[in-house]
Amino acid sequence: MMELYYVEDDRNIASAVKDYLGQKGIKVTICTTLAEARQALNHHVPTLILLDWNMPDGHGDSLCQWIRSSWKELPIIFLTVRGDSADIVSGFQNGADDYVVKPFALEVLYSRILALLRRAGNTAGQYLSCGDIRIDQNSRSVSCRSEEICLSVSEYELLLYLMQNKGRTVTREKILEQIWDVKGNYVNDNTLTVTMKRLRDKLCQPACIKTVRSVGYRMEDTY
Repeated sequence: MMELYYVEDDRNIASAVKDYLGQKGIKVTICTTLAEARQALNHHVPTLILLDWNMPDGHGDSLCQWIRSSWKELPIIFLTVRGDSADIVSGFQNGADDYVVKPFALEVLYSRILALLRRAGNTAGQYLSCGDIRIDQNSRSVSCRSEEICLSVSEYELLLYLMQNKGRTVTREKILEQIWDVKGNYVNDNTLTVTMKRLRDKLCQPACIKTVRSVGYRMEDTY
């Protein structure tokens, strides 16, 4: 199912958009503050973002810039009352893919969403995140606190496997099997310990990677 986050503090407008797009088979999650949107994005990346400019805790352009620092291809549409040409230009300069001025027709908004997704495709599946860590599977790049981190092949594959299983405890045996054994690279248990230590060091000891004593590891969001 297509999913989008709508960053909007006007509950009437947000509800109308959510109800209409819901009838079109689109799941809409409403975020009433920029902080709430950041938290939601840290947990899960949707198909598209609808973003208002004037929010209770700041301006939407700052969130747009923040999104672009981690998810360069995630589609963003500004949906705002600010319709001056300078505002529209600023919206695009800050990373928006489209700009819709209020008041708007729901049918037109839906058409703009479909048009943007035809151009961009569904990029949500390429992004994984946990805490401050981001993975772009298309480019095989990793960032932490918006800084790109250079990982070895085994470190990247270990992080990717944990991220793909976020919220679940994965045994050491299963990790060794998936990262090394399936490729015919049979290694001893100490290889995993050393690789995990190097990975944690490069990511500045992230709290989201947990050691489950005598079992394995688990990656989970921490708030």
